Amino acid sequence: MVRCSNNLVGILNIVTLLISIPIIGGGIWLSKQANTECERFLEKPVIALGVFILLVSLAGIIGSCCRVTWLLWVYLLVMFLLILLLFCFTIFAFVVTNKGAGEKISGKGYKEYRFGDYSNWLQKRVDKNWNRIHSCLQDSKICQKLIDQGSNTKADDFFQEHLSALQSGCCKPSNDCNFEYVSPTNWTKPANSSSVTNPDCTTWSNDPNVLCYGCQSCKAGLLDNIKSDWKRVAVLNIIFLIFLIIVYSIGCCAFRNNREDNAWKRYP
Repeated sequence: MVRCSNNLVGILNIVTLLISIPIIGGGIWLSKQANTECERFLEKPVIALGVFILLVSLAGIIGSCCRVTWLLWVYLLVMFLLILLLFCFTIFAFVVTNKGAGEKISGKGYKEYRFGDYSNWLQKRVDKNWNRIHSCLQDSKICQKLIDQGSNTKADDFFQEHLSALQSGCCKPSNDCNFEYVSPTNWTKPANSSSVTNPDCTTWSNDPNVLCYGCQSCKAGLLDNIKSDWKRVAVLNIIFLIFLIIVYSIGCCAFRNNREDNAWKRYP
């Protein structure tokens, strides 16, 4: 007798199997096209994710549709561990992104970002991988728009611009430095700049390839981006968790059906 739960698990896993193919293809494409450290860093995780989804989907399809009980058991075990992992990551994401936010500056359209305001765990991860991240940020040309503006942008207009967290942290000096504006990426240091305690003031350079990529404010801008992205991912994880729990429940019904069918075959 055809069981609805087995068919439903099979259909859902056919869908996820089809999704895994473009993911694997995207990873392979990245490995062929990668020109920067950032792109090379992404290719292996993308391929690994695609292969993982493919294998789990195959286990679900064969286990439910072909009534292979042990394979369905492995599928349910992996699903349970995945649900547990996603639940823990979601809680963790909300905890580590709870601290830190941009500071509004009077008379300015952009915010200032301070590295020490964010989660200690995130700070350590960024510090540990900063050389690679630094290279990625330079390759992404996040400051190119400001560089292209040159001296065409007046000081008053620039100060009212709504810069992204990365542009504010990496493409201009900190407000603490009191540098004199020349252009968005060109500033003149005052004579008494040695009295400023913010280390970013000495790190800043008008060189378009340097700017403030080595500043603490650049790290803070990155952390603010990570914070926003992780919160979005955490919300999506909640939706995905609900979906996984539904699939897991249906899979449990299919597993029970397989055991019952095997019992009937064993004892006619």
